[in-house]
Amino acid sequence: MDTPEVGRRSVLEGAGVALAAGALGYVGFTTLGPAPGSDDGEQYSTGSDGEQDDDVDSRRLAAVDDIPDGGGLVLTEEKLVLTRDGDTVRCFSAVCTHQGCLVGGVRDGEIRCPCHGSAFDAATGAVVQGPATEPLEAEEIEVTNGEVVRA
Repeated sequence: MDTPEVGRRSVLEGAGVALAAGALGYVGFTTLGPAPGSDDGEQYSTGSDGEQDDDVDSRRLAAVDDIPDGGGLVLTEEKLVLTRDGDTVRCFSAVCTHQGCLVGGVRDGEIRCPCHGSAFDAATGAVVQGPATEPLEAEEIEVTNGEVVRA
């Protein structure tokens, strides 16, 4: 039995279909895929202040006890990430400086971006792994009576 010969046109059509399917899959995943921080790790959590009581000051971000010690909490609506090391709480912009994705969470002393793998130091916001080249912007906060509030 003779093997059919595949023409140049068929190869190019197949490559075009594969490329189009890949592009469509990527766009679909980034649009409809899991939200940043959806990984369920002990020190990798997300949240927002949407559950505030009406009598709580609108500057409130979170209770210190809601921030895992040695980890952090991503506030998606505020686009902020809170990190905690013992009694020290820090706040940074949660927008990755590489391409503007929202960081996914804090683990092992690093704030991590799920889009392209950038990582930032949880204590300083400095880049520890690219492709990002600029640090996360620090945000002013105060800790009062066990609550983290905007300064």
